[in-house]
Amino acid sequence: MSQSYEVIFENNKKWVESKVAQDPNFFHELAKTQNPDYLYIGCSDSRATAEELMGAKPGEVFVHRNIANVVNTLDMSSTAVIQYAVEHLKVKHIVVCGHYNCGGVKAAMTPQDLGLLNPWLRNIRDVYRLHQAELDSIEDEDKRYDRLVELNVQEQCINVIKMACVQERYILEEQPVVHGWVFDLRTGKIIDLEIDFEKILKDIQKIYNLTGSDWVMSRKTK
Repeated sequence: MSQSYEVIFENNKKWVESKVAQDPNFFHELAKTQNPDYLYIGCSDSRATAEELMGAKPGEVFVHRNIANVVNTLDMSSTAVIQYAVEHLKVKHIVVCGHYNCGGVKAAMTPQDLGLLNPWLRNIRDVYRLHQAELDSIEDEDKRYDRLVELNVQEQCINVIKMACVQERYILEEQPVVHGWVFDLRTGKIIDLEIDFEKILKDIQKIYNLTGSDWVMSRKTK
């Protein structure tokens, strides 16, 4: 067994001891249930850990991660996570968080056959196609790369908003609200892209309305 592998269990032992020293009932309470306000959909990149960058404690964030923080409605993993978070955990916020220097986004910008990754990266290439005029007008490749990261977050937020469970609960409770973030690995800061959630709802309502209701205004006009 490698030494680096064994270190993980030593670290876990120290972590348990420190938590119990701070609060003898920590794990008893942790085992009871979870009640997170946030669903975090992020990238699998090992440098961008959700709870750490948010300063969150165990039980405060429900997390789903995949390559380049994609929300594909044909991906049962991400859709199941979203539905469970919305309908059962009753999260108040859904965050899609990308990060600069994302390898998945970079791969999608590269004219290369990547085998099994191709269908997944096609989701990001579709984002490029939707915003090609803007992206092609950016001469600096690094800035174009950063902008595609941001636009990918924006489009994945829209994919979340398209889901029936999000629409239906928002009508009744005006929650959850969807947010788009980018984590800047170069500074450690989270950047809120200030996605206009209600405007997006209103703009895509005609095509993606799965409820038969006026999403945004229904509760306010009753």
